[in-house]
Amino acid sequence: MEGVGAVERTGRAACTGRAGIAVVGASLGGLRSAEQLRAAGWRGPITLFGDEPHLPYNRPPLSKSVLAGEAPASGTELRRRPSVEDVEWRLGSAVAAADLGARTLTLTDGSVHMYEGLVAATGVRPRRLPMPGGPPRHVVRTLEDSAALAAGLAAGARVLVIGSGFIGCEVAATARTTGCAVTVVAPEAEPMVLALGPHLARALRVRHEARGVSFRMGRLAREFTPEGAVLDDGTEIPTDLIVEAIGSLPNTEWLAATAGLDLTDGILCDAHLRIGGLPHAVAVGDVARFPNPRYGPVPRRVEHWSVPGDTARHAARTLVAALSGTPRDPAPCAPLPSFWSDQFTMRLQSFGQPSLADRCELLEGDPDTPDGDLLYAYYQGTRLIGVAALGGPAATAAAARHRADLMTLPEPVT
Repeated sequence: MEGVGAVERTGRAACTGRAGIAVVGASLGGLRSAEQLRAAGWRGPITLFGDEPHLPYNRPPLSKSVLAGEAPASGTELRRRPSVEDVEWRLGSAVAAADLGARTLTLTDGSVHMYEGLVAATGVRPRRLPMPGGPPRHVVRTLEDSAALAAGLAAGARVLVIGSGFIGCEVAATARTTGCAVTVVAPEAEPMVLALGPHLARALRVRHEARGVSFRMGRLAREFTPEGAVLDDGTEIPTDLIVEAIGSLPNTEWLAATAGLDLTDGILCDAHLRIGGLPHAVAVGDVARFPNPRYGPVPRRVEHWSVPGDTARHAARTLVAALSGTPRDPAPCAPLPSFWSDQFTMRLQSFGQPSLADRCELLEGDPDTPDGDLLYAYYQGTRLIGVAALGGPAATAAAARHRADLMTLPEPVT
């Protein structure tokens, strides 16, 4: 336990000097980081800074059960392990800037906070369309966003969803279930095609259409009017409200003044999640762009619910080893991504990275029917890199059975 002892000594010093470890971002990634820092042996202070006034909560229900009124918003608060009972929560305290050399954070109120180690867990925010006007326009990211949209989902309301990714499809399903007339507009050929590939994406559209969702694929919104939207082919779509679900932007502006950082798509990290190679600064979750040896040397961001926990575990060990002067784990961060998405009574479940495949194979089911289970395998050459299922519990279980086949790391290229 030599490393823990060293960490404890560092923590005591931090109480009289620097203020321990600062975690910027107080959502799922921030919470998991604090928990994993304690698990890695850090006994010193931990302070979490969050721009929202809420303790960490689960976001997936905001576009599904909470939006539909089937579950209370209060039920989304995430359980916190006893190990983080002593951390300091600075909620409603957004960080405006960081000086990674001086190890200081400047908050939006002008106050300055010193730290020994830094965890960047600032996540993402919704993209917005650069056009004015239109009927009431919504995004879904926060509790307040979900509540505002839910207020407009009355039976018979006309809902236009712009974007056909996770949020777009989930909101479309929820709005249709509540009795709304729903139209989805997106530039891609099929909904969720970037995540699923064309075959499963087409099957997903078939099932949405069978339940009353209308799609205008291959189209863009050109302008908004008080009555609705005009598409790039001149079609006018009247609507009562618009949901903008066109993807997300990483929250990196607070690091923009730090020279030498690559913030072109999130925070570029090395294979141990260190920011700019600095030993005392790491990033986790949606905002971290790092090379995963499972899928080659290209650094990527992955916006799946599992990633904050997986990256927090590795980043915490990296940071605590650096601050305590103990050896770090030489293995790179290599999580197996996974996601699920509930739409109508169907669950979409995936393991691995189907989006990187060059071909896929139907293992079970009939994609042309509006019901029944589907299972696809995804390959790069001959190597299985992902599985995805759509349907009921049996489909989810079928996908999970292939998880072990995806765990083996590829042989390094020499």
